[in-house]
Amino acid sequence: MLDIEQIEEDRFRAQHPPTRTKRLFGGQILSQALMAGIKTVTPDRFVHSLHGYFLRPGDPSVPAIIRVERTRDGGSFSARRILVTQRGEAIFNMDASFQVPESGLSHQMAMPDLQPPLEAKIPKALFDAPFVTWRHEFRRLQSETPQPPEQFVWFKSTGPVPEDPALAACLLVYESDNVLLGTARLPHRGSFKREAMQVASLDHAMWFHRPVDVSQWLLYAIDTPSTSEARGYTRGSIFTEQGELVASTVQEGLIRLH
Repeated sequence: MLDIEQIEEDRFRAQHPPTRTKRLFGGQILSQALMAGIKTVTPDRFVHSLHGYFLRPGDPSVPAIIRVERTRDGGSFSARRILVTQRGEAIFNMDASFQVPESGLSHQMAMPDLQPPLEAKIPKALFDAPFVTWRHEFRRLQSETPQPPEQFVWFKSTGPVPEDPALAACLLVYESDNVLLGTARLPHRGSFKREAMQVASLDHAMWFHRPVDVSQWLLYAIDTPSTSEARGYTRGSIFTEQGELVASTVQEGLIRLH
C-alpha cells in the first residue's frame, strides 16, 4: 500500500487492499498521504507533525490520486499540503511539516507503569494483521458497562520492517488511527448499540518526537477528555517499552446515535 506510484511530478496513485470491501480505513489514507509528502522532500528532512481532515468516505474499488503542494522549503523546515481525491472529489486533505534533525532541550512525560504482554499468551490469529495489538485489561473492556475514559494498548508490527525512518513513520501513522475513537465510547458502554451508530474519524493530528522502531512493542496510552455534540475527542501518547515518548496524537470523530 505504501509503494505508491508516481504518475506526474508531485502527483501519485495509491492502491488499496483487495480484502477491503467497504469504506477505506483512515489510517491507510493517512499513511499514503504522508508517503506522498515524504517523496517531495529531501532525504535529510523528517516529518515532525501532520494535521489531516477526513472529508468523504474512501471507496476501495477506485485508486486514490494524491496531489502534493510544495508550500515552503526553508533552511530547516519544509511544509507540504496534500490532497487525496477519488472520481475528482476530495476525500482527505492534510498539512505536514518536515524538519532537518537538530539538537536542543529535551524532556518528556512519564510512561504509565505497564509491561508488554507475553507473546506466548497472545492468540496466533492476532498476528495475521499488519500489527498485533493487546489491550491492557481487555477482559474488563469487554463488559457492556461504563468504563473509565482511557485505555492502554500495546502494539508492534507482525513482520520485519526495513531500517527506514520514513517508512517507520508511515507505519506508525497507519496504526495510530486504530483505537482512538473507540476510547470515546467507553464511558457510555451499555447505553447504545454499536451497529445502530454512525462512527467516522473527522480529523487526525500527530507529532513525532523521536525516531521509532515499530517492530518493537509500543504502548499507546489514550484518554478521552470530552464527548459531546455527536463528537468524541481523544488523545494518545505512544511510548517505547523502555519508556521513551516517540509520538503524540489527537483525533475527533463522529459518534452519531440513530
